[in-house]
Order: sequence, then structure tokens, then C-alpha cells
Amino acid sequence: MKKFISSIKNIWSIQELRSRILYTLGLLFIFRLGSFIVLPGVSPAALEAGPVGGTGLLSLLNTFTGGAFNNAAVFALGIMPYISASIIVQLLGFAVPYFQRLQKREGESGRRKLNQITRWLTVAITLVQAGGYLTFIQVSYPGAISTEVPIGIFWFSNIIILTAGTIFAMWLGERITDNGIGNGISLLIMIGIISIFPQSIIAEFELRLNAGGGLVMFVVEIALLVAVIMVTVLLVQGIRKIPIQVAKRMVGRGSKLPAAGSRDYIPLKVNAAGVMPIIFAQALMFLPATLATYVSADAASSGILASLNDFTSGPYNVIYFIMVVLFTYIYTALLVNPQQYAEWLKRQNSFIPGIKPGKNTADFIDTVTTRITLPGSIFLGLISILPAFAAAFGINTGFAMFFGGTSLLIMVGVVLDTLQQIESHLLMRKYDGLVKTRLKGRKAGLTIGASM
Repeated sequence: MKKFISSIKNIWSIQELRSRILYTLGLLFIFRLGSFIVLPGVSPAALEAGPVGGTGLLSLLNTFTGGAFNNAAVFALGIMPYISASIIVQLLGFAVPYFQRLQKREGESGRRKLNQITRWLTVAITLVQAGGYLTFIQVSYPGAISTEVPIGIFWFSNIIILTAGTIFAMWLGERITDNGIGNGISLLIMIGIISIFPQSIIAEFELRLNAGGGLVMFVVEIALLVAVIMVTVLLVQGIRKIPIQVAKRMVGRGSKLPAAGSRDYIPLKVNAAGVMPIIFAQALMFLPATLATYVSADAASSGILASLNDFTSGPYNVIYFIMVVLFTYIYTALLVNPQQYAEWLKRQNSFIPGIKPGKNTADFIDTVTTRITLPGSIFLGLISILPAFAAAFGINTGFAMFFGGTSLLIMVGVVLDTLQQIESHLLMRKYDGLVKTRLKGRKAGLTIGASM
């Protein structure tokens, strides 16, 4: 505890780090404030009298937006349209030569063009989703839309407001990434999830007291939740170390001595893609919920569309699991470039023992990456569908979403990433880190190439 308090004092004593943390907290506060500003022409009283929490996947979307979805707030769509646009742009990078060139050959200018394309695509997606959301409000909350405002003006103005809210949230995320601490987009999602957690755990406690099991069952559930968190941390932090050898060089007068740090390793993460496959897969799984708002109530409440709108259903979890595995491979392929590793080792006069430099080294790293990604992606997919199993054992759906799945993975991944950035600031100024054992998987060993 004394070491932890000392670390907090060290964080506060570094002016740049203190400014970044306060800047991040300020923008997160603005984002949370926007979750309670109701759209003009919508009655808050009618919203409170309606179906709290929504159903199925809409309940999960409400969690990601920190309650803004059910509040009919200006940030009701959250940052998910931006995530959907990012998915589309990255997938185009595999199929369209123009996007491939922007991703791999044009460097910083290419990334700026891709960011601009993503922003415009976010606007287009948000315009479509805003219309679907207003239809959802009109159908699910009778009397919520004021009759004093002409319906045409209501729709036009609120579609613009919802779109502006998402674009503003995207801008907040980018500012946090550039001038704050942590990944801004991920933090915006995490802060919405955390805001729902106290309410969910209180609801589960009341359920155990009233429905059976009592305090003992509640303690067991909390213990299982802690165990799942520990396993998730192991997944996020797990690495496969590839040893490398630095060739001997001439030092001094004719003596051959090994270079400093002659033995090192390349850390390949078991889950190199981080939380992004979960976010990408979840964003695509929101499409059936959006489609359901445009069809009849009977069609939306039955058949395959209803199954894909229920995160506890079998079809939803099978498709979700497959998408997580696929996106893990796709995002790992974008982040881990074996050829880049091989070229870097060649320039540093280093090699992997028993492996020839050049193409053989790249092939070896590619093979190792493929092998560790397979169990990592499967394990990531299993954790993603844990909420369905938790709900099947009687845990209320609000708390079940934290028992694994997207909510837990996002929180663990984002917290670890943010703590690692804070620790980097401390270590650069020769302070001790936040924990006795260094956070692994981000800065351990040699880090080459892009990282999330």
C-alpha cells in the first residue's frame, strides 16, 4: 500500500502526466454530461415510463453508451458508428488496391487520408442509424415524441443532432489519444460501461436476496467474476518470447566481445489485437438491431432477426464467436508484420538462433504468430460469449454482461493499456512503476512495428 501511495504521489509530481490525466478526466466528464441531455421534442417522463433497459442487444448498446441510448440523449448512438466505419475501411484494405496502398506504402499521408475517409463514412453511417433510432423511440415509447413540433422538423433536426453528437464524441476520443492518456475511443466506451456497473451489481444483490441463494450465492458470483478477470488479464498480457542473438562485434583493440544486451527476445502477444476484435464484432452485431427498427414488430420479435437481437441466443453467440476469431486474425495480420521484424533484425546484425536471416526469419515469425493466434482467438471468443452462459444460470442480464464478454474485455484491456502508458511516463523519469512486477506484453523485450 505504501508503494502504491508513493506511486500516486510520483504521478501527481510529474506536470506533463498530471496535465494529461486531468485533461482526459475533463473530456470524459463532458462525454458523460452529454449522456443526460435529452433530444429536443422527446419527453423524459415518457421515457421513464417505457421499457427500462430495452431488450436483447439493445440492452448491451445501452451499456456501451452509459445509459444514453435509453435516455434519448444527444450521445445516444455513442461512438459505435465510428467503430463500424473503421471496420469497413480496414476490410477495404484487404480487397481494394487503393486502400492497400494507403495502408502500407504512403506512410503518414496515407494514414491521414484513411482517417478522413473514416470520418466521412462515420457521418454516413450515423445518418442511417439516427433514423433507425428515432423509429425505435417512436415505436417503443408511445407518447415520447411531442406533438407540438412538426414531425418533419423533429426528424430532420434530431438526425442532425444525433450525427453531431457522434462526431463530437469521435473528436473527444481523438483529443484524448493525442493530448491525454490512453486510447480515447476505447476510454469513451469503457466509461459508459463503468457507469452502469454499480447499478448492475446492486440489482444482482437484490435478486439474490429475493429470488434465492442469498448472500452466499452472491459472494460465489463475485468470486467467479474475479477469477474470470484474472484469466482475462493473463490472456491480454500473455506473450510468446522468441529469443534473438546479437552477432559479436569488434570492441577496443582487436578484442571480440559480445555487444551489450547480446541476448534478448521478440515478444509476440498471444492476443496482439487487444480489444479491437471484440469491438469490431460487436459493432457488426448491432446491425440486426438497427434493421429491426425498420421492419414490422412481428418480424422483429420472431425468427432469425429476433435471435440476432438477443445476446443470450444460440445463433447470436455462434456468429459472434466466429466473428471474434476472424477479426482476431485480421487485426493481428495488420499489426504484426513478419517481414518488418526480419528486416529490423538484419539491420541490427541480429538473428534468431537456428533460423537463417531474411525470408526464413519472416516465415518463422509468421508461423509462430499463426500458432499462438489460434488458441488466443478461440479463448478470446469463449470469454466473449460467457455472458450467455451466466444468464443461463440465472444471473440477471445486466450483471451477466460484466461476467465476461465485451464489457469485461474492454475494461481489462483499456485499464491495462492506460496503466502501461502511465508507467512509461514514470519510468522515463526514473520513478518506480505502478506495480512491483512490470506490466508485460506492451514494453517487454523488443517492440518492433505497429502496436495498438
